[in-house]
Amino acid sequence: MTEYIAKAPTDEGYIDYSDVENQTWEFLYKRQMAAVKNRACDEYLRGLELLGLSEDSVPQLPDVNKSLRQETGWEVAAVPALIPFGRFFELLANKRFPAATFIRRKDEIDYLQEPDIFHEIYGHCPLLTDPVFAKFVHNYGKLGLNASKQERVYLARIFWFTVEFGLIQQTNSLKIYGAGILSSIGETEYSLESSKPERKPFDVMIALRTPYRIDIYQTVYFVIKQFEDIYEAMDSSIINKIHEAIELGDFSPTFPSKEETKAKDHHDC
Repeated sequence: MTEYIAKAPTDEGYIDYSDVENQTWEFLYKRQMAAVKNRACDEYLRGLELLGLSEDSVPQLPDVNKSLRQETGWEVAAVPALIPFGRFFELLANKRFPAATFIRRKDEIDYLQEPDIFHEIYGHCPLLTDPVFAKFVHNYGKLGLNASKQERVYLARIFWFTVEFGLIQQTNSLKIYGAGILSSIGETEYSLESSKPERKPFDVMIALRTPYRIDIYQTVYFVIKQFEDIYEAMDSSIINKIHEAIELGDFSPTFPSKEETKAKDHHDC
């Protein structure tokens, strides 16, 4: 459930954002640009330039779509805050990336559990200008469309550890390509510079068996060498690998349970 309500676009696809909402975008955009300029991967930074996102107002989807269509044939589709798995995969299979059209309140400026338009546009859209990455997400959508409910749970892990929280090795330094990191001021630094998380070479079977939590900084990040690594993994054999992962079972979590986190927070108070 979410407290946020998506804003309805006009027939032409435009949305009337308030001054406060535009100011929120401006604050987030400028803060993240300073944080990611030396930490984001080359393809993401190139994508930002191609999109030419507004610095001081929430970008309008028709403007973003014009750039995406020109580069890779993708578009962004306005959706409610949360959509079912089936609808999510259907959109990706048709080269349409879902984006909730609300933006976070100022009291949740640093962290928001639901994906808002800043996360979707600033975090995800730049890499959809990259042909190999865009093909990976398209194949992911097509495979998910035909997957069972249980298989989709495991496909979600691949999405989580790549599209949302992936790292990439570039020119002797580690860079970020995951949208969940690139839209988070805290995790942008943490993912690359903290000694706490594990950083592992990307392996499909290991990723499929690795549990995660959505409400904390990640304890495990997977590192690719190039986007071909994940593109080549996303073929029909992934379903067989999912079944193998189910048979083998999950690795033990490397993070505390929610109950343990609550108990620690209560003790710290």
